[in-house]
Amino acid sequence: MTPGSNIPLSTARVTVDVAAPVRLDVSGLLLTADGKVRSDDDFIFYNQPSGPGVTYRSGGGAAPDAIIVDTAAVPPGIEKIVVTASPDAAGQTFQGVEPTATIRSADDNSVLATFTPPQLGSETALVVVEVYLRNGAWKARAVGQGYSDGLAGIATDFGVTVEEPAPAAPPQQVAAPPVPQSPVTPAAPPMPPAPPAAAPAATGKINLDKGRVSLQKNQTVSLVKGGRPLLSQVKMGLGWEPAFRGKDIDLDASVIAYGPQRNHIDSCYFGKLSIVNGAIKHSGDNLTGEGGGDDEVIVVDLGRLPQEVTGLVFTVNSFSGQKFTEVAKAYCRLLDASTGEELVRFDLTGAEPQTGVLMAKLIKQFSGEWEMTAMGDFVKARTVRNMVKPGAQAL
Repeated sequence: MTPGSNIPLSTARVTVDVAAPVRLDVSGLLLTADGKVRSDDDFIFYNQPSGPGVTYRSGGGAAPDAIIVDTAAVPPGIEKIVVTASPDAAGQTFQGVEPTATIRSADDNSVLATFTPPQLGSETALVVVEVYLRNGAWKARAVGQGYSDGLAGIATDFGVTVEEPAPAAPPQQVAAPPVPQSPVTPAAPPMPPAPPAAAPAATGKINLDKGRVSLQKNQTVSLVKGGRPLLSQVKMGLGWEPAFRGKDIDLDASVIAYGPQRNHIDSCYFGKLSIVNGAIKHSGDNLTGEGGGDDEVIVVDLGRLPQEVTGLVFTVNSFSGQKFTEVAKAYCRLLDASTGEELVRFDLTGAEPQTGVLMAKLIKQFSGEWEMTAMGDFVKARTVRNMVKPGAQAL
């Protein structure tokens, strides 16, 4: 399998094991339609090895750990089970480690599919495979999305409560022995109780302080690092690969600039490589999708954008009419243009038979900082002109 590809499941009970040259911790999460667990009970791993329809099986070091899914026993409301993996050794990354997920029939152990995520590096955890319900039928999809903050990062993204270690309690003071009292004087009136300390406000935002962020669909990251807005040049790299070897896939990446009332200001694409006085520039058209790295790059100078530009929507569409079901994988990633450091990545893990997709949006906040939200919404649109209206509706 390749990233984003899927297979129908011919059996109700499947086993997903993940093998690697190093010991891996494998886990499963039961997700509802909103991509979240119902409670922490839906996180299945070595310390909580069973849940409704999903079981963790340890390989004991001699065999790979596995997640077993009985789709017939999965409760109503659960639409997806994601299988994750992370190296057992603390802090170890997937650099040089090629994990392979094998999807088997749990009844006769026959192999249904295998998947090895490509191009792994600093990731310390992966969403490897997902078993999902679509139109009443269960399927399996290859994902391969990496996280740099370990299994805790994955768990948090899917709504699992990850408790931080509690600070050590201060030692209790031993009461001094009673002191002989002088004649009692009238006691002062009691002091009113101190008001409770206000709880710190939780912003709920992800920022760039911990390094690269891998976004899920509809998740947002604030482009702030060390408490300061990132007001330098950024690059949005967009890439894709043909689903079938030897077949070119001609897609076009664009960015649409909007004003505060969702009004269309201008569009930057292969036919118009520079807009808003050069603050947004396009690298040019890629006609095949072949080759490693980004297929098309759009450079945005956030600091030079005119005041009236408050929203940017990054899109990919197929002028030739090829559908996204013909694309093996599509992604977008935000880089610091001065250092080349990847800041944010969003991998499109699903595909629909449409000719356009809204990949991501950048929105300027009242504070002046920018936020990026992963979208992954498919639309019927073969040109950037036809992307303007759905892009405005998505802001």
